[in-house]
Amino acid sequence: MNNSFGNILKITIFGASHSEELGVVLDGVPAGVGLCVEDFASDLERRRPQSKGETPRHEADEPIIEGVDAEGVTTGESVTIKFRNTNCKSGDYSHLRLHPRPSHADLTQRAKYGEEYNLAGGGMASGRMTVALVAAGVVAKKLLGGYRFSTRLISVGATTDESMFEAVVAEARAKGDSVGGVVECRVSGVERGLGEPFFHSVESVISHLVFSIPGVKGIEFGDGFEGAKRCGSERNDLIIDDEGKTHTNNEGGINGGIANGNDIVVRVAVKPTPSIATAQSTYNFASNTIEPLTIGGRHDACIARRAMVVVEAMVAFALADLTLQKDGNA
Repeated sequence: MNNSFGNILKITIFGASHSEELGVVLDGVPAGVGLCVEDFASDLERRRPQSKGETPRHEADEPIIEGVDAEGVTTGESVTIKFRNTNCKSGDYSHLRLHPRPSHADLTQRAKYGEEYNLAGGGMASGRMTVALVAAGVVAKKLLGGYRFSTRLISVGATTDESMFEAVVAEARAKGDSVGGVVECRVSGVERGLGEPFFHSVESVISHLVFSIPGVKGIEFGDGFEGAKRCGSERNDLIIDDEGKTHTNNEGGINGGIANGNDIVVRVAVKPTPSIATAQSTYNFASNTIEPLTIGGRHDACIARRAMVVVEAMVAFALADLTLQKDGNA
């Protein structure tokens, strides 16, 4: 498995949904960064299931931090952040080895890692793994200093009416179904000149990390796909001062793969959770026939709200790595 990513700031994820523990190893974190359990509390709380229709699985999610000195300060060596898994019901997943869930990774993990791969909880394709990504994002945001992140849910299912989000999810849950959503992450205070074209452009690195989040199926920057419907004369961002501020921000703060100093705006499509209570007719390897599959376990009817902080974490990690690259090239 290739579970690592990064140029100067590198992340390696380990563990699985129902393993004894999971977490991240971070290489390239500079010496002198203070890290304590309290630093992680706010973002980990944002990821917790809280609303109707979200999973009843609850974990303590208390980070175990390794690689800091007695005062809790990084030394320049690898930093490891681990979480214990204590609330697992692995028996709920035993039948999925031969009767894989539609639109889940059961089938592809079986094909890649063999029939004995541990699918409990979804293995490494589980949303449980995002707790490690959130932890990495907390460290990244510490490295970014004055960057300001504003992340929100802009649609759930087919509605953009925020007052209806919870009702839409509750209705899907009641029907034994699920819905997706779209997350928008906006970053202010981004340094101009960030980005290493071609293959480490701002969009490239953010997209690579965002697509590591289970359930993400699309990403756009600025006006994204809507911009393709307009003429250049309508959507070009007119420059209005010598700092590069623009009248509009259809480019989402990036030109030629390089941050232009305006807000970076990223929108991410999160698919409906594949694990639903409604029976689905799908292939069964045991009988070599298509049979109804009823999925047990504890699952979210919508993962988009909990995904907001995960998207933010991966955007932050991308910008932190690019910042270290820029500083190293100065």
